[in-house]
Amino acid sequence: MTKDRKLIIAGNWKMNKTVAEAVDLVTQLKRDLANVKEVDLVVCPPYTALSDVSRVILDSNLRLGAQNMSEQNNGAYTGEISALMLREFSVRYVILGHSERRQYQEESNELIARKALAAHGASLKPIVCIGETLDEREGNRTEQVLETQLKGSLAGLSAHQMEETVLAYEPVWAIGTGKTASTEQAQSAHAFIRGVVAALFDDAVARRVRIQYGGSVKPNNARELMSQPDVDGALVGGASLEARSFGEIVTNSI
Repeated sequence: MTKDRKLIIAGNWKMNKTVAEAVDLVTQLKRDLANVKEVDLVVCPPYTALSDVSRVILDSNLRLGAQNMSEQNNGAYTGEISALMLREFSVRYVILGHSERRQYQEESNELIARKALAAHGASLKPIVCIGETLDEREGNRTEQVLETQLKGSLAGLSAHQMEETVLAYEPVWAIGTGKTASTEQAQSAHAFIRGVVAALFDDAVARRVRIQYGGSVKPNNARELMSQPDVDGALVGGASLEARSFGEIVTNSI
């Protein structure tokens, strides 16, 4: 499969894996995916495993991502982790605005925008998540929700920073539910997102921005999803916790 934009497949491990389990998983991935050059591969373990995972993948084609970060660089912010702290572990990517954080931590678009700017300030590439709930989709508000999230979460970014930002479309109703957007639904949402980026920046920026799909991505649906013209990869949840399933998603996407 050939696209102008290189596919990017990231595993969001969420609050799973001890350090030992994390090391075991990336050791397997490093071996199994060693020859993959067509896809940017990212693993996003919990904070506690970043250091050990970083050492394992140092000389591999795997890149390290974090699951969140503070918008602040330092200071009296108990429990927070800054972009500069992540850089110490050779973190390259950071997930921002995941629907679980929007829901449980009540993160706003404005906060996510500040985090994205802080990430770029430390040369990290944000993976900015957006997506509608089932009620919003059934109420025909998907495009309105996505446009609002994009405008708010990307506010203040320069064109160059936007090109270095990954977007992840994750319909909330498909995360961890086993439900997956149809290829038509996924492509339609991705095309709409690219159109909003073009309106916010310009067509050239929109053509370069990579947009991942997330929401119960599995080995058996990866090929069809990745074949859509505006789908540039996947943000994988549960299936990224096992080397075989994540590896099959990658190989089925090429």
